[in-house]
Amino acid sequence: MKTVSVAATQMTCSEDSRNNIDKAKNLIKQSVDEGAQIVLIQELFESVYFPCLNDPKRFELAKPFKEHPLLVEMSDLAKELSVVLPVSFFEQDNNTYYNSLAIIDADGTILDRYRKSHIPDGPGYEEKYYFHPGNTGFKTYETAYATIGIGICWDQWFPEAARIMTLKGAELLFYPTAIGSEPDNSDYDSRDSWQLVMQGHSAANCVPVIASNRIGTEENTRFNMTFYGSSFISDGTGVKVQECSRDKEEYIVHEFDLDEIKEYRSSWGFFRDRRTDLYDDILKD
Repeated sequence: MKTVSVAATQMTCSEDSRNNIDKAKNLIKQSVDEGAQIVLIQELFESVYFPCLNDPKRFELAKPFKEHPLLVEMSDLAKELSVVLPVSFFEQDNNTYYNSLAIIDADGTILDRYRKSHIPDGPGYEEKYYFHPGNTGFKTYETAYATIGIGICWDQWFPEAARIMTLKGAELLFYPTAIGSEPDNSDYDSRDSWQLVMQGHSAANCVPVIASNRIGTEENTRFNMTFYGSSFISDGTGVKVQECSRDKEEYIVHEFDLDEIKEYRSSWGFFRDRRTDLYDDILKD
């Protein structure tokens, strides 16, 4: 029996980077104390969600992958706690900028990075101003505890990404996120759709999903954005097995039997019965 315990976390963020990092580390430590072996922190947790507006000064937050001090610090923490950490960060690569994530193994080794593939551009989520579309593709990462796949926020709305990662052997899918209110439509709440689309990935691929979102209201010069938290873990059938509140800083932990999930996935025949000869149209614009 191959088991793994995973955790999703959520917290408020401010302009105080040091405080944000310390809060994230505290949530990681608490999760590990509850048995978590892989802990997910939300998207771009080092700062407020700055892509809500176009501000050239925000590019100063980006740093190169190999020299990024956040990754050095989180690598030390991963080694200390023997925990796997997918860590979101703002990456500078010469004159190009990415919304990226480092996969840090339980011995502190940085296995690789993933660059966000789908970049949104809408009111309050103006990421195309900052981030170049990722060029890493959808991959899987063999960590000490499981083979995992990673998508970042907007990636989670695309079933193709989840299917590719599962085809490549992902046993768990992780989605760090920053999503909340819509500045141009204050009455709209996307929380249920946000959860359901990822629960669909779980059901269609028979793979657990772990999603972490930020919480709190962040103010800027044009509007306020309230992030609705609701971080969750779904099992291989698509059912939520753990869920956070909309507004509390907290973490959730759940243990999975990966061998049992693998057997369940095989029994459904989703991958046996695929008709790749009929899917050419999906590659057309």
